[in-house]
Amino acid sequence: MQETTFRQRLAGVLILLGLIAQIIGFTGWLSTAHAVSYLLWAAVVLLWRDIPRRSRIQAAVLIALGTGMLLVARFVYGAEVDWPAMLQGNSFVAAMLVGVSFISLIGKQGNKGATGSRVTGAGGVLRTWLGVHFLGTILNLSTVFMVGDKLARRGPLTTPQLLALNRGLSSAALWSPFFASMGVVIALVPDVEYAQIAVVGFPMAMLSGLLTTLELRRRFDLSEVDGYSLAPRSLLMPVGMAALVMLFHFVLTPTLTIVSIITFLLPSVAVLSNLPHGPRFTLRRIRQHTTTRLPAMRGEISLFLAAGLLTIGLSTLVTAAAGSDWTLFIRFGTPQAMLSFAAITLSALAGLHPIIGVSVLASILNLQNGEQTVFAFVALTSWAVGTSVGPLSGINLSLQGRYGVSGYRMMKNNLLYAAVMSLLSLGAIAGVSLLVS
Repeated sequence: MQETTFRQRLAGVLILLGLIAQIIGFTGWLSTAHAVSYLLWAAVVLLWRDIPRRSRIQAAVLIALGTGMLLVARFVYGAEVDWPAMLQGNSFVAAMLVGVSFISLIGKQGNKGATGSRVTGAGGVLRTWLGVHFLGTILNLSTVFMVGDKLARRGPLTTPQLLALNRGLSSAALWSPFFASMGVVIALVPDVEYAQIAVVGFPMAMLSGLLTTLELRRRFDLSEVDGYSLAPRSLLMPVGMAALVMLFHFVLTPTLTIVSIITFLLPSVAVLSNLPHGPRFTLRRIRQHTTTRLPAMRGEISLFLAAGLLTIGLSTLVTAAAGSDWTLFIRFGTPQAMLSFAAITLSALAGLHPIIGVSVLASILNLQNGEQTVFAFVALTSWAVGTSVGPLSGINLSLQGRYGVSGYRMMKNNLLYAAVMSLLSLGAIAGVSLLVS
């Protein structure tokens, strides 16, 4: 037991060092890309046996495929492979996820005073969706547990409550700059226009909340279903953090991407917010976070790193076999975007995380100018719909592990929602295509 504890703590320290190395790299003083990837992968190796079986199998398959493609590219097609850099795929996204996790050290989210009086019915469901959605834009998956555990104090969670938790979080992928989905997208297509994404994605997210409320009111008796009452001051932290990110992005550090800003800003704010309590208190909280919370991120980190290796392997093999000029679509317009959305979303139904479809698609496209924004919107909409309905998505696996609900039951209950959201997404994709053309 002692050996396992030491292993996990060591992995947590390596993850923290990976984050620090990434932040140092932003200064331009030296290149730390290799160091970041090696540290994070070393942590995954140490934590491999702790990763849930399904996630471990999925990550192992991605790693094997990515490595196999690199070997074929090198020894069959004679391609030049940068072996030291083969592990760098998505390492910056994983570092961003680590940075975002430090938000839990700011204040006391979800504790006393964060919520108002008891609410039930359709209004309660809507408030649950709103609470998870807006807190989740910053706090990500931890918000589901925060809200879900509070609701569970009054009894086992009901299907409407579980669906509100699921859809409230997954729909945040449509616009939140703090979500892993946005990190992956900006990393794959750095010239994306975030403002054009948000102006369409945010209204779509609000439609998701309205659709959820209307559908659940029609399907279930909500008179005794408790909701999460979100007090206005609970939104101060998410809104404040978003404002800070925009300040750095447009004024203070315009050369850095939003992913980079989030990676260093959230941990910095977390440390500064704890310093008034004294250096010892601050160090104690950081140490606890490093040795407990960071190792618990093993599933997320391993999946993103493995998908990054697959992307590098596939793009290298495609270039070696077909030439650098080959691309899946000559033009990435509305029809191609719609087809891509359908393919990624259907693959999520089959159990693949949307990051796999998004990464594979990006590796075989040659996107020009506004096409990057169209691709980004396709990725975000398919991520939002795919994670809500996919039985093996992170949100559904988390609900299964925490509250005992079957991932396939969640899929069944979300099929109608996913169908309607898919139709809305296809219409929005056409709109974005026109907007950027």
